[in-house]
Amino acid sequence: MSRILARRSETTLTDAAAEADAAATALDAARDGAAERATTTEADAAADASTTVDSTGRHIDAGLRVVPVRHWGRWAVSAIVAFVILQFVWSLASNPQWQWDVFAEYFFAPSVINGLWLTLALTVVSGAVGFVLGAVLAVFRLSKSALLNAAAWWYIWFFRSVPLVVQILVWYNLGYLYPTLGLGTPFTTDFWLVEFPTTTLISAFAAATIGLSLHQAAYSAEIIRAGILSVDQGQLEAAGALGLPRRIRFFRITLPQAARAIVPNAFNEIIGLVKGTSVVFIVALPELFYTVQVIYNRNQRVIPLLLVAVVWYALITTVLSIAQYYVERRFARGALRELPPTPVQRAKAWIRTQWDRLGDAPADGPPAPRVDDGPATAADPATSADAALATTRTGGAA
Repeated sequence: MSRILARRSETTLTDAAAEADAAATALDAARDGAAERATTTEADAAADASTTVDSTGRHIDAGLRVVPVRHWGRWAVSAIVAFVILQFVWSLASNPQWQWDVFAEYFFAPSVINGLWLTLALTVVSGAVGFVLGAVLAVFRLSKSALLNAAAWWYIWFFRSVPLVVQILVWYNLGYLYPTLGLGTPFTTDFWLVEFPTTTLISAFAAATIGLSLHQAAYSAEIIRAGILSVDQGQLEAAGALGLPRRIRFFRITLPQAARAIVPNAFNEIIGLVKGTSVVFIVALPELFYTVQVIYNRNQRVIPLLLVAVVWYALITTVLSIAQYYVERRFARGALRELPPTPVQRAKAWIRTQWDRLGDAPADGPPAPRVDDGPATAADPATSADAALATTRTGGAA
């Protein structure tokens, strides 16, 4: 019995010694791993210390020099353009031949203002009549009637072929062809209902308005027709499948979508019409350009008076361009998820960005540092190994 107890005691001591050796080996391995992790952490900290963060939050190595892309060609062309602009501005300010005092004297002259109002009146009347007639011609061009389609095609072909000046002169001299006009028996000159002299009926203003309107209608017809054809055919088929009347389909479905393609070209035509009114000087109609011509033929101040007309035309064009931008923006609501910002909104965003870059935005103080304890981690292997070794030795001693 005593031998059996002695053997068991020897076996227990042997097992305890083996466990103690295994625990010591695990402790050494854990300490080596901890030393390696400490070295890696120090290297990462050194790498983080050598990096910086730019305004966009990207990490940049402080030891490297970031070189932006150089656009030499763009800079050279920009320098040339800037030089030309500055040279022109300098000549405007330094050359006395521009005669800015004469320009200021006649810019708001009553005769010039009256000519400006006549120019605007010709533009409004001719533009309205031209686009209404152009819409009718566009519908004729899309009609299945061979007669209406052919008539609209020949009209557009003729008035786009004949120069505008010739059209105005023909209307102004229509009395040479038809001394009298009126209503009466068809295919005869028996105007028993009403009759009047042609030269009395068609004045210079009427000839200019008729010529500009008919000329504009030919171009407007093609613009409107192209806008209607730009609408997806599936939209029209869906509207027809729903049983909507043709009038509802045209004014509520086709026309609003076609307007996105019509508006830019339409405003372009109106701007061209404003400047096109200058050709009516051929019938001695005192619009803006004719009035300026009369003045500089009297005082021989050609350049300052031409500048007066140029500035007024530029102002009208600027107003129309601004109106075009907002009209296009409104019709883009159904095509864009987010409308483009207006110039005022762009200016505000730019000012806000520059202000933030200067770092002048008010702040309540530095934010409190965030304390992040991080997720719970497992016990350190070295500590676990020490505990295991102490437990084993205690058990062995026991």
